[in-house]
Amino acid sequence: MRRICVFCGSRSGVRPAYRAAAEALGKLLAERGIELVYGGGNVGLMGVVADACLAAGGKVVGVIPRVLMDWEVGHEGLTRLEVVDSMHTRKARMAELADGFIALPGGLGTFEELFEILTWAQLGFHNKPVALFNVEGYYLPLVQMMERGVEEGFMKQENRGLLLVEDNLFALLRSMAAYHPPAVGKRIRDEKHL
Repeated sequence: MRRICVFCGSRSGVRPAYRAAAEALGKLLAERGIELVYGGGNVGLMGVVADACLAAGGKVVGVIPRVLMDWEVGHEGLTRLEVVDSMHTRKARMAELADGFIALPGGLGTFEELFEILTWAQLGFHNKPVALFNVEGYYLPLVQMMERGVEEGFMKQENRGLLLVEDNLFALLRSMAAYHPPAVGKRIRDEKHL
């Protein structure tokens, strides 16, 4: 993987472990020669992961909508900052640039980015690894909800298999490097009950 897109909060959260995880991720990407692609902000975990990657000699590409330049204080010290016209363009551009995706802890925006990129994988629009860095068990309820979706018949097991989950950064990158997308079964319209 040459580039990894990181979805994360524009806030830092209440636990110091979240900030430490963002710093560790940014540093490790730089050390491994993997470019960071992210939302272009200079605040919260977004700013932390970008600054850590840059401080360790890495390259960072930010993609930010013009309207958010002021809200998220667009990071002016990046290798490259792309200012785009909308959130839709931002997500499409980050997906285009990246060879894989990691979600650090975050809020609604992070959840939305994560689930959109997973949906694109489910639909076969890409076959890149998507992973949760489950810092301090932050994403455990979300993982449980996905498993419930399988149990209740709203998701197929192979769709749950699209999401890698690790609480160790090194294991996370190993899982991403070894990722093979699960075979996708029949689409919804082909199922007997419809």
